[in-house]
Amino acid sequence: MIKEMTPREFLERRTAGAELTLLDVREDWETALAPGAAVTFCESPSNPAMEIIDITEVARLTHRAGGILVVDNVFATPLLQKPLALGADVVVYSATKHIDGQGRALGGAILASEKYIKDDLGLFYRHTGPSLSPFNAWLLLKGLETLELRVERQCRTAGSIARFLEAHPKIGRVIYPGLPSHPQYELGRRQMTEGGTVVAFDISGDKEGCFRFLDALRLVDISNNLGDSKSLVTHPATTTHSRLKPEERAALGIGDGLVRLSAGLEAEADLLADIKRALQQV
Repeated sequence: MIKEMTPREFLERRTAGAELTLLDVREDWETALAPGAAVTFCESPSNPAMEIIDITEVARLTHRAGGILVVDNVFATPLLQKPLALGADVVVYSATKHIDGQGRALGGAILASEKYIKDDLGLFYRHTGPSLSPFNAWLLLKGLETLELRVERQCRTAGSIARFLEAHPKIGRVIYPGLPSHPQYELGRRQMTEGGTVVAFDISGDKEGCFRFLDALRLVDISNNLGDSKSLVTHPATTTHSRLKPEERAALGIGDGLVRLSAGLEAEADLLADIKRALQQV
């Protein structure tokens, strides 16, 4: 029998006494989890610096600590990386990204065991009332029909863009799991079948030069969305991570020249030409 509680009572009970510890991907997870943990949450690859976490190892350490591992798998998509098979307990997605893939609908998805969905999420849903509209659900289901085709094409294009940028004199750094230059390339190859649809890179010079590049793009739109059929670019330091202090952004590898580009379905040659032309403004 489910005990009746108000939403406030439910949330207070679930968060009572909780302590939060933030870890860098390069930190000693074993030491951090040694005292015990209820939940470990990670994103791999990370946004926007594309760092990769060893999901199998973190799952082992989390389970030894008595907790469950939740993985945000948006960047990798369910096609390129399967966290549940790597030991994760829960996988979350912003379905707005690749699953819809056309900027039409907001939604999300939670994957876990039937027991977790029933026992752990049941009360939360009952007391907070999140519900996807039927029309949005239909759009996301239609998006799933073309997910594999879109992601395959986007990965191929992203890889070509990454290789082009790596050889360009106005680019200081390219961060793409599919490039051998990525510091966790071998781990990425073990966990992911492709490098993904998103490329991050540092434009040499100051923020103004970076903005000139962004403004000069014609085929690629400026937006903080990703996984869309349209190629999109964003400047994390002034958008998605603008609330962080400069030193906090620096610790995460987010400088004023960092750009995150999500490859779409446009012709690869057209995208490369657009990027090449925009770089002339730097």
